Amino acid sequence: MNYKLATSTFVFGSVLASVPVFAADSDIDTAKPGTYVKDSVITVKIKAKLAEEHLASVGHIKVDTDKNGVVWMTGTANSRDEVNQAVAIAKNTEGVKSVHNQLKVQKDK
Repeated sequence: MNYKLATSTFVFGSVLASVPVFAADSDIDTAKPGTYVKDSVITVKIKAKLAEEHLASVGHIKVDTDKNGVVWMTGTANSRDEVNQAVAIAKNTEGVKSVHNQLKVQKDK
């Protein structure tokens, strides 16, 4: 009896957990997939350039691009210089209109 209850609870919970995932994609304009692809291309270009520069904190920097070419950078970097370098890389990437820098310098542990 407990096995059936646990199984049905797991299945029901799994179904409900997927609902927010579908809701999170509601801002994507699926009628114009070219726009979404363009935004992804800009994001990938920035991430590739960050990796090329061998920034130590590249794994802690999240990059998102909206449909207007506005880049949002969040996360942490090891120093103010790395933050400035990451923002400069983003600003100098083709297709970027502006950069919103929300990067923070990670404090020593």
